[in-house]
Amino acid sequence: MAIAEFNFFNETDLRLPLDEKVALKITGAVFQGENRSCSLLEIVFVDDAEILRINQEHLQHDYVTDIITFPYHEGEEDIEGTLFCCATQIIRQAAEEKILAGTEFARILIHGVLHLCGYEDAQPAQKQRMTEKENYYLNQLEFTV
Repeated sequence: MAIAEFNFFNETDLRLPLDEKVALKITGAVFQGENRSCSLLEIVFVDDAEILRINQEHLQHDYVTDIITFPYHEGEEDIEGTLFCCATQIIRQAAEEKILAGTEFARILIHGVLHLCGYEDAQPAQKQRMTEKENYYLNQLEFTV
């Protein structure tokens, strides 16, 4: 299942550990695995200040986070959405977990796509299910990314 329109933006001064081609491969694999079609996906990498502004403005949260997902579709329609990813936060998380930054970037993209597919993570059982899905897709992509 292809993503009809895919846009990739790096609005930071950082060199990311993945490029547009790899991001498309990761996100496409999740949509395919979830048997969902995507007509529009935008991925925007931002810095701490911008993710904080988005979090405050749209979610009324006053902290830096790794990703904010904006779905534009409803129900089972073709998925449309934007993933705002905080590159600096993802790099910090990778260092804290002692994993490669590329792996954490992949996990965050998978996480955002799972949200677009309807998964939630507000409750412990939901969070556990999302983590299991993230690990599943990371393992599937290990030798292809």
